[in-house]
Amino acid sequence: MTEELGARIRQARLAKGLSLRSMAADAEISPSLLSQVETGKVQPSVSTLWAIVSRLGLSVDDVLGHHPTSDAARRNPRPDPVQRAADAPEVVMENGVTWRGLAVMDSTVDAVHVTYAPGAASSIDDTHMRHTGTEYGCILKGELTLKLDFESYVLRPGDSFCFDSMRPHLYKNHTDSVAEGVWYVVGRSPGGETETPGDIRSAVDVLDAMSRLSGRAEA
Repeated sequence: MTEELGARIRQARLAKGLSLRSMAADAEISPSLLSQVETGKVQPSVSTLWAIVSRLGLSVDDVLGHHPTSDAARRNPRPDPVQRAADAPEVVMENGVTWRGLAVMDSTVDAVHVTYAPGAASSIDDTHMRHTGTEYGCILKGELTLKLDFESYVLRPGDSFCFDSMRPHLYKNHTDSVAEGVWYVVGRSPGGETETPGDIRSAVDVLDAMSRLSGRAEA
């Protein structure tokens, strides 16, 4: 995997006509580190990988080779254009986050309405998450903090966001009021077989469980 990653990075660099030294300078890393990454001798850290792909104008998915395929469908096409509230799949995390699945037709899209209780976060132990795909969202009510890489953004009603989901991220409600929002994740690859509430530790587990719930409901 490391060698394949390095080869993709080198190919992209050469395609843009960038020298090893100039590319390293732009990414604020040493030429020797970039060389070791390209030859597969070193697995880059998340921050290093992000600096490299940003300079190349690529996404992390591009260099990792993560692209959804037709046989990775997690939802069947919906014959009905309307999903009633009573039919929406729902998953509740033990820390106070409630996820309700929204209607979608594309199997590469996760769509959810999320409610964060005061103090709740998108992972049980407040760890940052990473997964394939691109994340989009909008805050409908309350206030939520998005921690993305090394930055924090306070989101309020009407604020929206989008980012490559391979970037480490965490959502947390630091307030005493409920926060709500709508999220769309496009191009996420399915994960493990999370089946029971005790197995759900983060939003990624929730999306996997939600996909299976939706698939069973529509089969």
